[in-house]
Amino acid sequence: MPSEDGQILRNLRSHPMTAADFRRIALSLEGVEEYSHAGLPAFRVGDRKFASLASQAGGYGNLMLTLEQQAAFVEEAPEIFLPIPGGWGKMGHTHIRLAAASEDVLTGAVRTAWRLRIDKNAKTSRKKHVTERSGVTDKKRGKRRL
Repeated sequence: MPSEDGQILRNLRSHPMTAADFRRIALSLEGVEEYSHAGLPAFRVGDRKFASLASQAGGYGNLMLTLEQQAAFVEEAPEIFLPIPGGWGKMGHTHIRLAAASEDVLTGAVRTAWRLRIDKNAKTSRKKHVTERSGVTDKKRGKRRL
């Protein structure tokens, strides 16, 4: 027979997720800051957005994923993940239904978007560093590109 404490912990872990949970999880990741994007909460690392609560009124969090990641999430859990309608969804932007997600699923999904942004930031930083060192110029303006 499971202990009462064990049951309480299971119940706490299985409650539907909320915008507050999304915010807590995003802000727990290294280097993340919250800011206002078009008057709505968004999360960035290295000055680049990876997630937002722009659709929280509809019960969603938004994640910036690759198309491959989006397809895998949607295939594995279509009741939780769906592409954001229109052009944004065709670029990998993905809704997560907060009430349908567990803490583990939400944490994993937010962490995936965060890790993708960290990796992209690192690649951009390396490219910028190489360009600066090579002295490449912008021919249209006659200036060095940064």
